[in-house]
Amino acid sequence: MITAEVNLKEMAGLIADIKEKVEQLMKISGGMQCVDRNCDRILASVKMLEINISDVVEFFD
Repeated sequence: MITAEVNLKEMAGLIADIKEKVEQLMKISGGMQCVDRNCDRILASVKMLEINISDVVEFFD
């Protein structure tokens, strides 16, 4: 069995960065539906990452 060390705090930070960048993209999209819809999909995936990673980090802090 192979085990890998993971840095949950670093992962949570990257997740927050992704969310911030996608939100910025939506702000500058000028309401382009193709951009906004894809950003919505990305943010839904980011939310799942937050639930799985970021919430766990907050629980243990």
